[in-house]
Amino acid sequence: MKKQSIITGGAPAPVGPYSQAIKIGGFLYVSGQIAINPQTGELVQESFGNETRMVLENLKAIIEAGGSNLDDTVKVTIYLNDMNNFAEFNEIYGEYFGKSLPARACVEVSRLPKDVHIEIEAVAYCGE
Repeated sequence: MKKQSIITGGAPAPVGPYSQAIKIGGFLYVSGQIAINPQTGELVQESFGNETRMVLENLKAIIEAGGSNLDDTVKVTIYLNDMNNFAEFNEIYGEYFGKSLPARACVEVSRLPKDVHIEIEAVAYCGE
């Protein structure tokens, strides 16, 4: 089984020594994504909703570059810096995942990279 690094310009370049995603054994493991606009390199911070949508768009771009899609996402982990944003997050998350709901965990953390409000990582099935 060979490990393949996935890189796409449709999502921001990593801000450290890691890959956007790794594809191995029929699965795609996507690194945590924050709300960096891949075209400008700037953080999207106008509102929690806009930040969340940018994170999900980045996640989607990487998953698609890896040969999968949101419908085949099997596990998502969400990190929020304030659980008071949980209801708004769920509403936006539902727009992206609809009826194809992956397993997930959501935790509140004290701080995230670049002091963002949300970070999301995922695992998607992409076949052999």
